[in-house]
Amino acid sequence: MMSDPVADLLTRIRNAVAVRRESVTVPTSKLKLPILQIMKDEGFIEDFEPAKDRSGHPTLRVRLRYLGKRQPAILGLRRVSMPGLRVYSRRRELPRVYGGMGIAIVSTPRGIMTGREAWRQGLGGEVLCYVW
Repeated sequence: MMSDPVADLLTRIRNAVAVRRESVTVPTSKLKLPILQIMKDEGFIEDFEPAKDRSGHPTLRVRLRYLGKRQPAILGLRRVSMPGLRVYSRRRELPRVYGGMGIAIVSTPRGIMTGREAWRQGLGGEVLCYVW
């Protein structure tokens, strides 16, 4: 049993990028799908698709994005709010990652979205992670 599925997702992507893999397989969860969709929409990953592992459990295959000569689109990932230490932000306090070059992924009452989108909608919430 995994206690922090978001941290597991970020660690698997971070490790795959470090060794320049084309794709990585992660276990499926309802929380991971919108996070991966945001990463795809913002251009950090190519795509993700449902798959099954050898034992038949549902997984997601995440295709990583590289620029030019195998330069990864993801330079860093950081988990902010964890099960032992939740981090919440109001609209005015939503973080900017690398001066706007990265994104903060926030869980709001209207769903999971980028910090920029939450700010535009006047929402705060739990800061899940930073991607740059």
